[in-house]
Amino acid sequence: MIPRPADTIVAALDVSTLVEAERLAALLSPHVGMLKVGLELTWAAGPEAVRRISAYGPVFVDCKLHDIPTTVERAAANVARLGVAMLNVHALGGEAMMREARKGATRGADEAGVDRPMVVAVTVLSSHAGEGLASPASLAFEAKAAGLDGVVVSGEDVEDVRAACGEEFCLVVPGIRPAGSNGHDQVRVLSPSEAIEKGADYLVIGRPLTEASDPVGVARGILRDIR
Repeated sequence: MIPRPADTIVAALDVSTLVEAERLAALLSPHVGMLKVGLELTWAAGPEAVRRISAYGPVFVDCKLHDIPTTVERAAANVARLGVAMLNVHALGGEAMMREARKGATRGADEAGVDRPMVVAVTVLSSHAGEGLASPASLAFEAKAAGLDGVVVSGEDVEDVRAACGEEFCLVVPGIRPAGSNGHDQVRVLSPSEAIEKGADYLVIGRPLTEASDPVGVARGILRDIR
C-alpha cells in the first residue's frame, strides 16, 4: 500500500448519462475516495464525462488501454492531461506497453501542470473464473517491473499479489459485494471487510451503490464494516 488511503471506496459510475453520473457523484463523493468513469460513460459522453465528474472528487479513469506501446503512451498522456487520480491498462499488453503507459501519463501530466495519476494494470477480469489465464501474481510482478503503481486484481488473488509485489504496491479490487447483495456477472467476489483483511487498498463498488434506493446509506454501511 502506498500508503493505504483514508477513503478506500471507489464508486463505479457505470451509467450511460452524465445527468445520472453527476447525480450519483454529488451524493457519493463525500463518502468515497474516488469516482470511477468507465467505458459505458466515456462512450456516452466522451472526455467531458471525466471533466464534469472531476468537479466532485478524484477520478479513476477505467480506460483499460491495450494497444501497441506508442499508441498507449499517447492515449495515457491524453488521459493524464485531464487531471485524473488513476488510470489503467491491461497487463496482458506486456511490459513494454505498460512502461510506455507510465511514460505517457508522466508526460501528459507534466504538460498540463497536474499531478501524475497512478497507473495500474488489470490482471484478470473479475468476471473470469481464472482457469487457463495467466497468473495474476506474475502479471502483477511484470507490472511492477514496468514501473506501474499497482494492479487491479480480484479479491481472491490479493494475498498472492501482495506477497509477490510487496507492501508498497497499490491493489485495486473490483467485484466487491456487501453481504447479502447480488453478485451479478462477477464470478470472483468478496465482501468489503474480506477484501481489506486480505490486503486491498481500494475497493471498486458499482451496482450495490448505483442501483441502491439509498446509495449514501449503502456507502456509510460499507465504511462502518471496514473501519
